[in-house]
Amino acid sequence: MTTGRLKESDVIIIGGGLGGTAAALAAAKAGMRVILTEETDWLGGQLTAQAVPPDEHRWIESSGSTASYREFRTRVREYYRRNYPLTEQAKQDPLLNPGNGWVSRLAHEPKVALSVLHEMLAPYVNTGRIEVLYHTVPVHAQTSGDEVTAVTVQHTLKGTEIKLSGRYYLDATECGDLLPLAGVEYRSGAESRQETGEPHALEEADPLDMQSITHVAAVDYLPDGDFTIERPADYDYWRQYVPSFSMYPILSWYASDAEDTSKLKQFTMFPNDEGIVSLWDYRRIVDPAIWSLPLNAGEVTLLNWALNDYYAGPLIGVSPQEREKHLRGARQLTLSLVYWLQTEAPRLDGGKGYPGVRLRGDVLGTEDGLAKSPYIREARRIRGLYTVTEQDVSKELRGEAGPLRYEDSVGVGSYHLDLHPTTVSQRTFYIPNHPYEIPLGSLIPVRVTNLLPACKNISMTQIANGCYRLHPTEWNIGESAGLLASYAIANHILPREVHAAAEHRQAYQQLLLDHGVQLHWTEAELGQA
Repeated sequence: MTTGRLKESDVIIIGGGLGGTAAALAAAKAGMRVILTEETDWLGGQLTAQAVPPDEHRWIESSGSTASYREFRTRVREYYRRNYPLTEQAKQDPLLNPGNGWVSRLAHEPKVALSVLHEMLAPYVNTGRIEVLYHTVPVHAQTSGDEVTAVTVQHTLKGTEIKLSGRYYLDATECGDLLPLAGVEYRSGAESRQETGEPHALEEADPLDMQSITHVAAVDYLPDGDFTIERPADYDYWRQYVPSFSMYPILSWYASDAEDTSKLKQFTMFPNDEGIVSLWDYRRIVDPAIWSLPLNAGEVTLLNWALNDYYAGPLIGVSPQEREKHLRGARQLTLSLVYWLQTEAPRLDGGKGYPGVRLRGDVLGTEDGLAKSPYIREARRIRGLYTVTEQDVSKELRGEAGPLRYEDSVGVGSYHLDLHPTTVSQRTFYIPNHPYEIPLGSLIPVRVTNLLPACKNISMTQIANGCYRLHPTEWNIGESAGLLASYAIANHILPREVHAAAEHRQAYQQLLLDHGVQLHWTEAELGQA
């Protein structure tokens, strides 16, 4: 319903990334009316506007995620089978990996993910149950006591503002931008070891010490071509920049070894016979080998490498001018990586540069070949009824106790505690994990009653965020938050009361089960962990 510049709905979701999209889909399925905002013109966040294929765990094909997330994955494969001239072998492959990128079991084009998400949302968008507002960001929140009463959003192109009023508000922004506007208590950056007891925490907290961001680019390679771009303005700076944990410039074939981040590992551009790890097929999203007919010149890969992790400064807790400086810096670093690859990157044959590397903006819906938005690994995180820590997930710390089970679990996931170099200390690690669950208490703010986190902004430490930020978990958090708001509305009860009352908690968990949300890992799965 719209009255002048006021729009009303049951659930207002600020941020149309992966968690926000999953939240909108879940709430609409549960009968709610939803308004969903998105800063760009693409829904889907990590999968689309940020151009990051899904990072997942080894059980993902059959377990360890919600049914709707697996439906998304199935629809991606069906999209390729339905629309692309695949070889017979590719058509019949139940585990089709369209790009055959080795970082993901489902490396695929962002535009395909976008099409699939639109298909899944179509029944609700086309009937008006979900209204999507593109190019829109939050600029003000109105509160009364511990309740949010309205959120004002602004159209980034037109400058016009709309007040959104709902029963519940979900923050699914990439940086947790609604939290400070609404006065929600939150953490950012690194906590101290004294506060969390985590072995890998800093001695002193630093709210500005955040994980690096990456502005992804798409490229292909034509061996006989020359697509060298204009020398980036900051190229000389990045060409000489040496991270504190390395003896080599960031633009080199040496980066931290995930198996032991205290050591460096050598990489190279393309697959080879020398046993050096190739980055080209790491995040490859187009592999013509699966086509029965030629469609274009060749493979397409995404530049989301250690070489363009940007940790020169944070986006949160700084002035708008400082934020813009770092957003520009991340773009310049990626453009510098492209130029370095084209002109100076050492080749295994002794030569330098691959001028045939070509930016592919058409793949990402942009003119310059860079993603619509940077990949942001870390947001503001609510202070909630329960905080997930390193001790909850680390395989070493839990020892024989095994994976931690929560009575109030609202989902499951699994991934290493993966911290990319941070903006102040530049620390990085890749800690082995146990499969984990998502506690309901981490979704409920300590004070504000009708705002919920719906992506990587739940109550957890920076270290725990290293695994809870990945695609299946973000989707699960969004879906569970959307259903929590729906349950609260339908039963005239607050989320904190759902958490406190066993009867309501179990009824809500049954709602999750009815929607295909897996609450616990099975003993058989845990036995393989």
